[in-house]
Amino acid sequence: MSILKIAITGPESSGKSALSKSLAAYYSTSYAPEYARTFLEKTGGEYDFNDLILIAKGQVANEKKALAKAEKVCFFDTDMLVLKVWAEFRFGKVPEFIETAFQRKRYDHYLLCKPDLTWEADAFRESPNQAERDLLFKIYVEELEKIGATYHIISGLGEERLKSGVEYLKRYI
Repeated sequence: MSILKIAITGPESSGKSALSKSLAAYYSTSYAPEYARTFLEKTGGEYDFNDLILIAKGQVANEKKALAKAEKVCFFDTDMLVLKVWAEFRFGKVPEFIETAFQRKRYDHYLLCKPDLTWEADAFRESPNQAERDLLFKIYVEELEKIGATYHIISGLGEERLKSGVEYLKRYI
């Protein structure tokens, strides 16, 4: 039986990590943590355009580990879409590795987290401006539409987000 792959995507501080962990716990399965945070912890938050490729490769490695442990479904806290959108937004271009991985890597479903949560500052976040976060969300929608992805928008506070994800996934799990 194949594993259902669910990407949790969206702008920073939109609840991706919390939702990934909650869904994995709810379904008693694994999830791939966001590698960018691990990378930035090692560099003190410093990165440049070329580092995005290292981050992308680390994310792919996290995904492989999570899939090896998954039961029926696997959740991915962040995906190549996050790196693609961020590279284009911050640097005006996307590394070929990320573009190729994004085009090749397909998930069964995407849960797109709306940035309707209060932005939480930390050493690795860069977009406290709500207008910027809303613009990024619009870009995510456009990119998902462009590739014909099956996606569901996650919004609301606290348990509402988990309930929304579970309700949507009931059809598939």
